[in-house]
Amino acid sequence: MTEGRAPARRRPPAQHRLDEFGDGGVLALEPLRRERAHPPALPGVWRTVDGRVEHPFVQGGAIRALPFQLDLARIGLTEDLLVVLPTGLGKTVIAALLAAEVLRRGPGKVVVLAPTRPLVRQHAESFAHWLVPMRTARFTGTVAHPEREGRWDDADLVFATPELLANDLRAGRYSLADVALLVFDEAHHAVGKYAYVPIAAAYREQRPVDGRVLSLTASPGGQDARIEEVVATLGVGRIEARSREDPGVLEYVQPVRIDERWVDLPPEVARIQTGLSDAAFAVARKLQKMGYLRTKPIRSLSVKDLIALRGEIFARPGPMVRRFGPLFHQLVLLHLHHAQERLETQGVAPFLQYLDRVARKEKPARGDLAFLKLPEVARARADAEAFLAAGERPSHPKLDALVELVRETLARTTGHPPRILVFAQYRDTIHGIQSLLEAEGWTVGRFVGQATRDADDQGMSQKEQARVLDAFRAGQFPVLVASSVAEEGLDVPDVDLVVFFESVPSEIRAIQRRGRTGRTSLGRVVLLLTHATRDVRYQVAEERREKAMRRIVRRLSAEARRRAASPSSAARPPDADGTSGGDQTPL
Repeated sequence: MTEGRAPARRRPPAQHRLDEFGDGGVLALEPLRRERAHPPALPGVWRTVDGRVEHPFVQGGAIRALPFQLDLARIGLTEDLLVVLPTGLGKTVIAALLAAEVLRRGPGKVVVLAPTRPLVRQHAESFAHWLVPMRTARFTGTVAHPEREGRWDDADLVFATPELLANDLRAGRYSLADVALLVFDEAHHAVGKYAYVPIAAAYREQRPVDGRVLSLTASPGGQDARIEEVVATLGVGRIEARSREDPGVLEYVQPVRIDERWVDLPPEVARIQTGLSDAAFAVARKLQKMGYLRTKPIRSLSVKDLIALRGEIFARPGPMVRRFGPLFHQLVLLHLHHAQERLETQGVAPFLQYLDRVARKEKPARGDLAFLKLPEVARARADAEAFLAAGERPSHPKLDALVELVRETLARTTGHPPRILVFAQYRDTIHGIQSLLEAEGWTVGRFVGQATRDADDQGMSQKEQARVLDAFRAGQFPVLVASSVAEEGLDVPDVDLVVFFESVPSEIRAIQRRGRTGRTSLGRVVLLLTHATRDVRYQVAEERREKAMRRIVRRLSAEARRRAASPSSAARPPDADGTSGGDQTPL
């Protein structure tokens, strides 16, 4: 798409050196120094020799050539592109191929964005392995405490987290006027207030006339509105989707077997569940009598619904005093929902830990205190404590199923160090799983985000995350228990088993989790699910949304192809060598 572009190639403005900021002095300006060789193009842009890519800026033998990857990279040379490709099929390779040709053609730089610091580090290492030596910068850290390796002005390749880049653009530290290719990895984040949104807007205003956008995702979302928002935010005019079953892809993927293991709550826990459910129903009925929560059955309410309810309460006209009652009940109901979810999907211990965390708040709200004083909650606490004190059964029957799964997997002969990746929603659960598996005699790694909630829940620094991930890749321990931080993009080859400790209603997160296996060998995914709990509802919702996502993406992709093939479509612009971008030698 060309909307918002400058009509002609502009000379990039003078840039500020990053080390000139922060001292309060006068900023010295200097022109960009963009010195890089531009060797002639190969026939067909990329040539394959013995199944490996040849290109002036690609290391010899470093990239295995897959035809569909090269086809998508070719499209990205002439059109802003959104690639929807299952995890493990080399989306990053497409970005590297496109980056190599963009850097060969002209003086601009390539910027690769990824939502997490471990993923930024992984991309930087992959590009360093695949491409010839380039001037590289890596910008990560938090906005308050940025970490900068290299300089924007000098870099050919910049790898960054979007929050840091967006903050720098707001501060005017540099512009995107010399960015010839902007890569949005995990592009499904480009909605709402996420940092991809202002970056994409800035690029539309500042990009050079031949600048390109490449957006990559395995799962853009299961609703038309969300996918359309992603496409509009990024400004892409072409969507290319491939599935594992498509011709040209099927022969390059490993099958992934997905199983479900069902468990039942013990009778004592089921009674606690019933009491909490009755309390939630009673509070929801009070809100209904006030004119709220009338569009969905009470038993079907989600966290998203209850958070939206707060906004609805504030949006109602009238004096503030009329909002106090609904807000009070909304908070109590939200607590009840969280407590039920932890009990049903995580276990008795995480349920009690949630109650303790609410009780330890420094400044609890009236709704916090009222939640803890509900007769049903007080009775649930006493019954849960008695259940754990008896010590006859684990906090949740899923834990026994998990131990059995790990034992089965480790007993198999695989020909490589066994690797099992367990995903869990909450850190309390992660700690419990780690302790249980270590008690069985296995070495277990932990992979969580950087935020520290309290002394019992320490976050992990970027270096700690990298060290744990590298050790897991090397086979130094067989089991890694991870939070959602590990869902997106992290490359761990030959994971024998991925375990979902709970179902997740998000089709995006489910696809990302499954994508950690089946990369270079047969993959296996096991979902641990509990009858008559939220697990059932969440699993049904995820499957429905994933089917909808595939249907929507296929439709949008077909529409984009029809537009590209229509006689009225504009001719492709010539490349830097004067040849047509569509006149390549087929592989």
